[in-house]
Amino acid sequence: MDTTNGAGWPKVTVTTNSDGIGDVNIGGTHHPLHEPSLDAARAAAARIIASTAATLGRELHVTTTDPDGTWPLIVHPDGTILEDPGKDAIPATADPTKSSTSDKADQSTTKPVSAPSTADPAARAVRGTATPADDEDPPRPPARSFLTVQQVEPTARTGWRGVLAHLGLHISPSAAERAERTDVHAVSQHWPGPRTIAVVNGKGGAGKTPTVALLSAVFARSGGAGVLAWDTNQTRGTLGWRTEQGPHDATVLDLLPAADRLLGTGAQSADLAHFVHHQTADRFDVLRSQPIALAAEQRVTTDDVDRTWEVAAKYYRLILVDTGNDESDPVWLAALAHADQIVVPTTTRADHAEAGALLLDALRGRDQHSRQLADNAVAVVTQADPRASKTDITNIVTGYDELAREVVTIPHDPAIVDGVLQWDSLRPATQRAWLRAAAGVARGL
Repeated sequence: MDTTNGAGWPKVTVTTNSDGIGDVNIGGTHHPLHEPSLDAARAAAARIIASTAATLGRELHVTTTDPDGTWPLIVHPDGTILEDPGKDAIPATADPTKSSTSDKADQSTTKPVSAPSTADPAARAVRGTATPADDEDPPRPPARSFLTVQQVEPTARTGWRGVLAHLGLHISPSAAERAERTDVHAVSQHWPGPRTIAVVNGKGGAGKTPTVALLSAVFARSGGAGVLAWDTNQTRGTLGWRTEQGPHDATVLDLLPAADRLLGTGAQSADLAHFVHHQTADRFDVLRSQPIALAAEQRVTTDDVDRTWEVAAKYYRLILVDTGNDESDPVWLAALAHADQIVVPTTTRADHAEAGALLLDALRGRDQHSRQLADNAVAVVTQADPRASKTDITNIVTGYDELAREVVTIPHDPAIVDGVLQWDSLRPATQRAWLRAAAGVARGL
């Protein structure tokens, strides 16, 4: 039986990975893909298949598999790509070890709206069962408006849906793209009054500094300027080492003598440039500690913390605080007192995870403010060790599910381990994870 004229011949499958590597299989003939990105690989695959369709003079049915799932398409000889109406797309199943939130993060309560009571004269009038008495107010006319607000969802921009939308079709985004847009919307919000986020874990090396820098980058890149990363570590804080330096070497010790002037009515926001280090690509500012001086030479007081916070709160809408490791230090406690929310970072090391968990337990027994911070906390689990197994990650995530409002996992990325932390140096999957973490923080502000 000749199958070469059937609608399903030749069988065409496309497999693409997130790194742009993939394969187009047309009737058993393989066409390797080596592109710089996943979207570039999709476009290259589309060109190869369209060329074959043009040679055969008829449409080809294609099944694509990539990180977004399985997608059935029809490619026409003129290069037009359509969804295959005879088959269903199968979205990728999320890895449970990379869940952005615990189940309780999505829970919400809504009070039911009761129907108007028939004892209400206005309600009776609306129902046509009674006329208001002379001593009663006349019924109000029903609310109406000729203006309607219609939200039109933008078309897809990523994946094969994005390819189809680029061709002029109105294709709705995938569930993954919708989730990403929701997270971007969350971190793009501006809140009334400044908000302070303290990043805390009593164990060194747990990931506090990368968490401060990369959350700051997400909030600043998505929501605009007005984001400050502030290093309050009195014992060689490294935020200044891990971020871009401005045209000076000023630290918080240089800002303190100028606090009164900066809080005065004649001060301008540009005056802060003398003391903070602007991150030109990631759009946030850094207020450094002095990591090359002995701790005794740069010791600040709780009054200094309060004064610095007053300056920061005047000029910035969002303040992320990189804290030290001594939870009994009055400066650490002063920074916590200004916090509206805390983020607890940990790696997959057991001692880092235990230190963060003990901190949350201790805060719940300290006072009402500390208990509220612990109940609203976001835990960030970073896979600093590439050898960490899924079991290691799952165990920590499961443990923190009971301790924090949300738990977010960050995959291993060499760009986080050493050197200056920059958003554009991160892998796409890492960027997506940090966006998810920042959205979790934003939901608690």
